[in-house]
Amino acid sequence: MEDIRTIHSSAVSMKRKKTNKSRTPLIVGLALTAVTLAVFSQVWNFDFIIYDDPAYVTANPQVKAGLSAKNFVWALTTSHTHNWHPLTWLSLMLDCSLFGPDPGWLHLTNLLLHTANTILLFVVLFRMTKALWPSAFVAAVFALHPLHIQSVAWIAERKDVLSTLFWLLTMLFYIRYAEQPRPGRYLLTLVVFALGLMAKPMLVSLPFILLLLDYWPLNRFGNSKRSILNLLLEKIPLVVLSAVSCVITFIIQQQSGAVKGVVQFPFAVRIANALVSYVQYLAKMFWPADLSVFYPHPGRLLHPSEAMFCALLLVAVTVLAIRLARTHGYLFVGWAWYIGTLIPVIGLVQVGEQAMADRYTYVPLIGLFIIIGWGLPDLLAGYAFRETLLSIAAAVVLLAMAGSTYLQLCYWQNSVTIFEHAVEATPNNRFAHANLGAELLLQNKLDHAIEHFEKVLIIDPLDAMSHLNIGVALFRIGRTDEAVSHFNEALRIEPEFVEAHVNLGIALTKQGRTQQAIEHYTEALRIDPSCTNAFDLRNRMLQQTRQ
Repeated sequence: MEDIRTIHSSAVSMKRKKTNKSRTPLIVGLALTAVTLAVFSQVWNFDFIIYDDPAYVTANPQVKAGLSAKNFVWALTTSHTHNWHPLTWLSLMLDCSLFGPDPGWLHLTNLLLHTANTILLFVVLFRMTKALWPSAFVAAVFALHPLHIQSVAWIAERKDVLSTLFWLLTMLFYIRYAEQPRPGRYLLTLVVFALGLMAKPMLVSLPFILLLLDYWPLNRFGNSKRSILNLLLEKIPLVVLSAVSCVITFIIQQQSGAVKGVVQFPFAVRIANALVSYVQYLAKMFWPADLSVFYPHPGRLLHPSEAMFCALLLVAVTVLAIRLARTHGYLFVGWAWYIGTLIPVIGLVQVGEQAMADRYTYVPLIGLFIIIGWGLPDLLAGYAFRETLLSIAAAVVLLAMAGSTYLQLCYWQNSVTIFEHAVEATPNNRFAHANLGAELLLQNKLDHAIEHFEKVLIIDPLDAMSHLNIGVALFRIGRTDEAVSHFNEALRIEPEFVEAHVNLGIALTKQGRTQQAIEHYTEALRIDPSCTNAFDLRNRMLQQTRQ
């Protein structure tokens, strides 16, 4: 009898251990959800910012009107904001239909998408590798890293968190297909991937990542060339979708003028900035200080020796990753993930005037997190207190990240706080001064606005917009003669500047120079016949002269 009880007791104990083990992933998922929501919860109280949020929501009548048949067609056909991402527009429209253009709800949706991405990343990694704690660590670092603040706390970056949701879903469905290759599972992978491209073209590198996953951890590479060829052929439909997305994006951005020419950014300058940016992203991953909403492009000021050093460092790490690929597959895959997923946004095709952007790291850093999550346990293999040391190190790192992210989130409260921080974090940031000045001008804090526009002109004396804005501020103060001078200077730099013609007309009217004012309104209409403001002001002046 005693033996039977002992056996029965052992069986119950084993069953409890198995049950507890099966519940661990669920507990980890709940913990990741709770921590992510807690650290980012303050975004609920944040406002819109003046940079891109107007184009995406506050000054976008289609989005503010919410979902409708007409707006659905607009989302599918528009190239507004120099991109084709209809799912992003529809997502924002849905929020406005449900809650109105309320920044709190829009921020909350971004946060919920980021939380979903965190859980999906954990599920994907755990399903591929069966390694619970490395998968949990990578997902936690992804959730809490300060470089990811921009993607979550900026409403205009809905495209970032939404497209990543489809990125990870594509990976999840691809894993199911890899486990049991069936046409239906492949088709589902293809459809979800296409939807992701319709949220943001950043997914163009995903077929390459799926091929990397075939190597590690899915181990689908066989010993024959035939098996590798089959894997390559398998990716062709995905690559075709990527190619179509690239062509559409390039055409739209080139036609809108967003793609910068080789005169402003020569190809040698682009390559140098790309090399330096790869290393700077690495540095900011380990020490996320002086983060900014905008990093000015150094252009020809970038020293060749700096680019050369970064090139040598990148080559050295790449060679090491290749040499260790057979024994440490995660090292090769993680590094190739980082390098490959940044290529579309590294600046070889220069869109805008930024050198780099925190939001561009949202997916690429996952590769580096994988290297750390699997590499540290390997590095400490055989050490007596390995588990304790890893647990303490992970706790310290995650707590530090949570604290840093919570504190740095405060800068995203509104336009003033984010651009004041950008001015402090990045010297000679013309863009930050200009946007801070524009926000202060909207708030009628005219003296402070003028100070920032004047700093823009110190950095770039040919900035016509800053001359215009200084003129507007001076006119409101009552310093009309000085305002006229700045409007004229804006037109000297940019003769077909419609807003400068209109504002100069208004200032000349106040000076009693009616005929000259009419001439500027007429010129504004010649440049832009749809300028209703110039049309109304000119008609009013003409009526007064006839009386």
